[in-house]
Amino acid sequence: MGSWAYFDPEYETLSIRINPPQVSVDNSSCMECTLVKVDSMNKPGILLEVVQILTDLDLIITKAYISSDGGWFMDVFHVTDQNGQKINNSKTIEYIEKALGPKGNMYGLLKPSPGKKVGVGLDSMGDCTAIELIGPDRPGLLSEISAVLANLQINVAAAEVWTHNGRIACVLYVNDDTTNRAVDDASWLAAMEEQVKNILRGYGTDDSVSFTSFSMGSTHIDRRLHQLFFADRDYEVTGTEPDSPVKPNVTIERCEEKDYSVVTVKCKDRPKLMFDIVCTLTDMQYVVFHATISSDGPYASQEYFIRQMDGCTLQTEGEKEKAIKCLEAAIRRRTSEGISLELCAKDRVGLLSEVTRILRENGLSVTRAGVTTVGEQAVNVFYVSDASGKPVDARTIEALRKETGKTMRLNVKKPPMNTKALEASGWAKTSFFFGGLLEKLLH
Repeated sequence: MGSWAYFDPEYETLSIRINPPQVSVDNSSCMECTLVKVDSMNKPGILLEVVQILTDLDLIITKAYISSDGGWFMDVFHVTDQNGQKINNSKTIEYIEKALGPKGNMYGLLKPSPGKKVGVGLDSMGDCTAIELIGPDRPGLLSEISAVLANLQINVAAAEVWTHNGRIACVLYVNDDTTNRAVDDASWLAAMEEQVKNILRGYGTDDSVSFTSFSMGSTHIDRRLHQLFFADRDYEVTGTEPDSPVKPNVTIERCEEKDYSVVTVKCKDRPKLMFDIVCTLTDMQYVVFHATISSDGPYASQEYFIRQMDGCTLQTEGEKEKAIKCLEAAIRRRTSEGISLELCAKDRVGLLSEVTRILRENGLSVTRAGVTTVGEQAVNVFYVSDASGKPVDARTIEALRKETGKTMRLNVKKPPMNTKALEASGWAKTSFFFGGLLEKLLH
């Protein structure tokens, strides 16, 4: 047997320790926002990690300037809270400085922790099993899945569900109701998987149309959903999504002078837009060298100078077309039109099943959903549309209020449809993930 030369594990982080990252949270340079500045040694995926940390705090990135040539990474982010105000909370500022600083997780110098992986409150949920599902979507599917879990006495502590191009993907964090621990019994997991697979494939026999997996611990739920859809090739499906005025405009050109491919994205602005784009570019093995991000009222303009991992630009029309389709899909997966319903109630087994049953019985289809647990309180957020494709009418909402009013608190949000109303209401800067309801619960 041969032997490998000795490699000092400390050497891997030597450059970072010699040149530690510099992080500043500046509230004095700009009247309207907080500036987060990061100067650091460059490494693959660092931009995604920085953007992920900021968006996990539900911060709104209104502008950003990215540069990572020459082995050094220099970023400036203009951020606000969900209300469009500066970041004045000392704990939030301290967290940003620690997470992006020399002892932060992103540099591999600190033992990774679950952090805020699924909404707010994951740290207090105890051990969980993560269930990943992807398959063909249909009205009432989420209700059927949650009913199976309820029948098995499995509690859904947190979840995120997306639908796109006739497919559904979800990540659910579940535990055993009797022990409040992760579900690790092999026979129980096998029974759960078989029942869920039957539902996903519509009680047919084709296993290729659906996929389930189980894991312990935590994952970054938004990125995992993007990866599930990307592996499912949802971007290749055409003709299933209705025409929408919010369709993103994505173009790719060649920058001859610096030998970059320039990706330009123009679309309606929304929270986590930059994360979705950077996540997709990273998972497609593209490296972002420079970027400029800005928002003007309800609209966003983002420009990325990229190359492939091998240093080459996108040479063929086929490569460009695939990248454009993937970015359009990433933007539209999280885009939700129509109304959102926020339901707050005491957490219990079967709560998600009960809520989704009520929605189904009132003729509503769930296009996106988020579930989280804060102490004993469960917060369920559903983006819904009429099963026939028509706008949800006031009578349906009133029926929901009557049916849920005794045990749950219901909050209904509907985005204004015209541009002036968007600007006046600040809807473009309102979080699509739980919004202010969780903030009220936590304070």
